[in-house]
Amino acid sequence: MIANDYLHLSHANDYARSVGAETYHPMVSVVHFDELGPIAHTLNKMGDVYAFFVQDNFPEGGKYGMVDYDTSKGSLVAVSPGQIVGKADDGTREIYHGWTLHFETEFMRGTAFEQRLHDYHYFSYNVNEALHTTEGEKQLLWQLMGMIRRFTAHRQPSPQTDRILQDYILLVCDYAQMFYQRQFQDATRQPGDLLARFQQVLTDYYERGLQRQHGLPNVKYCASELCLSPSYFGDVVRSVSGESPTQVIQRFLVDRAKSLLVGGLTATQASDTLGFEYPQHFTRFFKKQAGLQPSKYIASLKKP
Repeated sequence: MIANDYLHLSHANDYARSVGAETYHPMVSVVHFDELGPIAHTLNKMGDVYAFFVQDNFPEGGKYGMVDYDTSKGSLVAVSPGQIVGKADDGTREIYHGWTLHFETEFMRGTAFEQRLHDYHYFSYNVNEALHTTEGEKQLLWQLMGMIRRFTAHRQPSPQTDRILQDYILLVCDYAQMFYQRQFQDATRQPGDLLARFQQVLTDYYERGLQRQHGLPNVKYCASELCLSPSYFGDVVRSVSGESPTQVIQRFLVDRAKSLLVGGLTATQASDTLGFEYPQHFTRFFKKQAGLQPSKYIASLKKP
């Protein structure tokens, strides 16, 4: 249904019907763009539907939420319920190359998908963090989507066939997870080390005095400064360092606190300088991270 410039995808087959593609299963849809010819742009608002788009080309000036995105040749974009993705109809038509898979949340109810969903962080990534697939990865995903379409086209829905179809979808999800992990590993070998930039964001936060207004720096702020979603940022940091972004921030705060204490500040002054709301919060934090209270840390430095 189209309303307020959005194509509302309340069901898995809504997108397929909008572009004139065949539908075969009431809760799962696979579309092969190469068979369609030129199609109109749509700005899609996801209902209770998940989707994968694995394409060679995406609409120029497309959006994910309210953010413009750009994807390179051979990309995967994963979309979850409530998200907005695509491009509003501007009267032009475009030929796309690739596949898209849509499936309803209810279809995966009670399957391993629910247990693994918290590991599929890519459903909450920004599209500027799309998976840039290798040619082999792209072809494998396309083959899987082709298999899903052939399966749904030649078999009527039943409990047995639905279980097989659910396993196919889980396989797509798990392959996407593995391919994203490859991208994280590639990112660690690229110039512009993420951890160095992360540390600079934290340093700049205090040099600009932002703690006076906003308190302690957090993961969401740091991810935003690096133009990443918190989920993608967390995955890359863990891949690079073995620590979560929160742990990196905590280690930075402890190191900075130690420098302030060594420089002659009291625990209360250090707490205020770092942006803690109350001195006792700082004391508990310092003891948990450093193993002793600030006063005992200062005393240990004075021992001969």
